[in-house]
Amino acid sequence: MLAPGKSTVALLLAALSLAIWVPGCRRSPAASATPLPPKVNVGQPTVRELTDEDEYNGFLESSSVVEVRSRVRGHIQKLHFQDGDNVVVGQLLFELDPRPFQVQVDQALAYGRALEAQKLAAEKDVARYQELIRSGAASKQELEKAQADAASYDAQISAKMEEVRQHQLDLEYSQIKAPITGRVSRAELTEGNLVNAGGSDPLLTTIVATDPMYVYFSVDERSLQRYMKARQADQPVRQQKVPFRFALDSDEGFPREGVLDFADNRVDADTGTIQMRGVVENKEGLLVSGSRVRVRLPVSKPYSAVVVPDTAILSDQNRRYVLVVDSQNIVSRRDVTLGRLLADSMQVILPDDSGVPAVSPDEWIIVQGLQRARINYEVERVEPDQKPLP
Repeated sequence: MLAPGKSTVALLLAALSLAIWVPGCRRSPAASATPLPPKVNVGQPTVRELTDEDEYNGFLESSSVVEVRSRVRGHIQKLHFQDGDNVVVGQLLFELDPRPFQVQVDQALAYGRALEAQKLAAEKDVARYQELIRSGAASKQELEKAQADAASYDAQISAKMEEVRQHQLDLEYSQIKAPITGRVSRAELTEGNLVNAGGSDPLLTTIVATDPMYVYFSVDERSLQRYMKARQADQPVRQQKVPFRFALDSDEGFPREGVLDFADNRVDADTGTIQMRGVVENKEGLLVSGSRVRVRLPVSKPYSAVVVPDTAILSDQNRRYVLVVDSQNIVSRRDVTLGRLLADSMQVILPDDSGVPAVSPDEWIIVQGLQRARINYEVERVEPDQKPLP
């Protein structure tokens, strides 16, 4: 028989062993359950209307540049603009002293009136000699001389009227006006200066047209051939009204638009390029001649293309593929051929040789959580209208 102290210890050890053994014999429900499929974000390919574009560097240039010069000699009496002003065609810019020109007009008119009076007297002589001839008091030679004098005054009056018109033009030219609408440069000569001194023809100022503007850029020969195939090569560029997009260095993307209106008639043998020109509106006056721009020119006709997010593309050596989730939520691999990457990070999927794209808009592809998915295994789809993965 065990001593009381030893029996107590033995009972405690037996109870402890039983407590350890019984939980170990039980199977945990969590350990026996099947693992849940991983969650992945999915999306469907979309179809877009696209046009292939090439990008070039170009520059802006005014559609018209005019040097303002005086046609007559005189002193500048007044300037009617501030340097850098926007002016309209016909606006007064420089005013020369008009008095010398007005004097010339008045003198020519006065001389013309004197000739008119002399002509009137000559016509009276002709009438008098005609009466005298009938009475035998004058000879035919005297009548012919009087008629010649009257005709001479006619010619002198016509010449003097032409002189009057020339002086009136000079008076008009003393008002130097803007020949085009645009932005004026600074005045090269100011009030008090003599214009055309010594017969020179000094520059007074320059005006550049600001609306529309031209965009010049050069296209390589290979791209030109692609462009000609996509368009009607037998028509001038201006008639085809080909649109293009462009951007300043400070612009995001290519927000501005224009239309091609000119292509040079030959390829530069040194550079292998041909110069092209587009017309763009500049109603707000933000475009400045000489600015550098980036140009995107369409080189294909519009076409439909399947696009997917760039994040959905995986690579395997030199091959690209996406992970497709079928109706049973099973993952499969689908090799794709990539086109260009769009500005919004959407990737163009090119069709195969039969013209069918590798993925279609009614399929689901994994766009996020690709590292959780395994080919031929099940996943849990999180579609766009569901809560996205954390």
